[in-house]
Amino acid sequence: MAHSIYISSVEGNTGKSTIALGVLETLTHTAARIAVFRPVARSTVEPDYVLNLLLESATADLPYSTCIGVTYDDVHSDPDAALSRIVERYKAVEAASDAVVIVGSDYTDVGSPTELSYNARIAANLGAPVLLALGGRAAQVQGERLGQSDPRTAHELGDLAEMALAELRSAHASLLAIVVNRADPEQLPETIAAVRAALPASGVPHDHGADGIESAESTPVWAIPEDAVLVAPTMQSIMDATDGSLLAGDPELLSREALAVVVAAMSMNNVLPRLLEGAVVVVPADRTDVLLAVLLANASGTFPSLAGIVLNGGFELPEPIQRLLAGVRSPLPIISTELGSYDTALRITRTRGRLAADSSRKRDTALGLFETHVDAEALLGLLNLSRSAAVTPLMFEYGLIEQARAARRHIVLPEGSDDRVLRAAATVLSRGIARLTILGEPFEVRSRAIELGLDISTAEIVSPFDDVLRFKFAEEYARLRAHKGISLDQARDTVTDVSYFGTMMVHMGLADGMVSGAAHTTAHTIRPAFEIIKTRPDVSVVSSVFLMSLADRVLVYGDCAVIPDPTATQLADIAVSSAETAAQFGIDPRVAMLSYSTGESGAGADVEKVREATLLVRERRPELPVEGPIQYDAAADAAVAASKLPGSVVAGRATVFIFPDLNTGNNTYKAVQRSAGAIAMGPVLQGLNKPINDLSRGALVQDIVNTVAITAIQAATA
Repeated sequence: MAHSIYISSVEGNTGKSTIALGVLETLTHTAARIAVFRPVARSTVEPDYVLNLLLESATADLPYSTCIGVTYDDVHSDPDAALSRIVERYKAVEAASDAVVIVGSDYTDVGSPTELSYNARIAANLGAPVLLALGGRAAQVQGERLGQSDPRTAHELGDLAEMALAELRSAHASLLAIVVNRADPEQLPETIAAVRAALPASGVPHDHGADGIESAESTPVWAIPEDAVLVAPTMQSIMDATDGSLLAGDPELLSREALAVVVAAMSMNNVLPRLLEGAVVVVPADRTDVLLAVLLANASGTFPSLAGIVLNGGFELPEPIQRLLAGVRSPLPIISTELGSYDTALRITRTRGRLAADSSRKRDTALGLFETHVDAEALLGLLNLSRSAAVTPLMFEYGLIEQARAARRHIVLPEGSDDRVLRAAATVLSRGIARLTILGEPFEVRSRAIELGLDISTAEIVSPFDDVLRFKFAEEYARLRAHKGISLDQARDTVTDVSYFGTMMVHMGLADGMVSGAAHTTAHTIRPAFEIIKTRPDVSVVSSVFLMSLADRVLVYGDCAVIPDPTATQLADIAVSSAETAAQFGIDPRVAMLSYSTGESGAGADVEKVREATLLVRERRPELPVEGPIQYDAAADAAVAASKLPGSVVAGRATVFIFPDLNTGNNTYKAVQRSAGAIAMGPVLQGLNKPINDLSRGALVQDIVNTVAITAIQAATA
């Protein structure tokens, strides 16, 4: 069975990069060292955008120059010599990795049959089975909708598959599976059936059938539906294609995809009805009346939201118009180009939407579609790629997302005014990680998401000033805090605070958990939880852990964020809660109660506190492996453990590290994070009746996504 996979297509523009990204992500979450190899590229010097994109996710840590084979010129000059060079360079990549994703050529220099045949020869000589990509649409034609072309019928795709499989057979390449990309969403079953029907007659050899010849039953056929976002160019791409410059607007919004083009070389009254959602509008620079009308329409809320405006012709805007634009401060990108209307529109319609590392929406959309429509476990089974004993950060992150996706919990995000939260929400929704409620004024939240080019349409947007919920929450909060003298009027004011409002949603079962803190302090986030959610009956304190993802394993550190100087009883609670948290995330808990002394070698109040806490843990959880007091090196290093605590089941193998105080814990986790390059996920709060988790105010989008996944898992396993 092969541990490498060759992704090839019959023609250009089939979206191989989308498929390659999905395959790569699947493999990197299973094995530690996954490489990418590009056998043929335009140049070995100029950057290949597909290879650059995939190397962002590859984990074999190989330089760009190692991962490329030969150029098209090399192939044209001497195909056999080029093939030998490809095999030689591939072998070096193969030796340094657990598996290789090989991405075939792009059909830019030679005819389709010849190029497919050569790709098949490469695959056969590399011993890599082919994942065949078929395009669900014919070659693109110009039209009003960007990236659109005629969809292929199921019958046409069946014929295309039969032709491609004959090429593979003649080159003695083995077939792994077929993916129809950009398929008609309304015809997925028919498409799969038609392509599968082409398999028995083709006789392509492969290594997963009983007789060595694939059949409709043994070869998977998957279909990924067309998605407008993936084929749409960004405003940045359009600016580059038209040799334009940004005249006004928010540069961040250049990452938004343009889903249509409207040429506004007509009167204002005729332009306005033609505006389309997500369109780029081409306006002659001397038609300032149309420019202002389009800007006003975009801001009004009664017209579609636009992706941007391109002013063509090279005319300088009159000073009053420039002053007006400066005063309006619309975030909508306005691009200026010297081109005429025809050339501008032509260049825009010819601009391809590319999957890029810096386009989170495209990446999330591509991965979401791949995960939904391609059976990852079946793919891994075909490649016979066993799971690595090591757990890399990517593998752990993938495990979190898979667990959360299976749980399908409902999480509330109170900070709907933060762009990072909106970007994270779009990722969470597109990947199916959780259902979401976002707090904020619905019009403002949705408008900002549209401006950023984000799809949060499936999220529920709730105003914290919603009268029905506010009065309902106020009554409950007043009841809970009556012993503190809280009146109903005071409660009505309190619950409009987003942290209190979100916590009340969790308390009253309208959400399963809450994630906040990107724009608020830790105290502001967790105080409502202490007042409303409260601790579990068997826990005396709320504490926290960080999930420390090292290069090859994940450790649990607690408490690093909440309790400054825990007592022995509190320390025991922290240890028990941390062990439970570890188990929630698939980490076998072996608890080290840390101190500056190991075993009986030291004395003092601090050591005695840890020793007492260890005894309490053993009394409460006799089945839980725990050791203490123990020094960090004896807990983490097998050689040191053999000297200091021989025979201990925890020493040298600890997975849960309990620090004696907050000062030690907080500094240690940060030291490990910075010096060892560990990814610290957290703080994860534990001990509450329902999960509430805090974010760092410097949290990145991926940090928020991971915390949502963690919270969903906590809610599912509580």
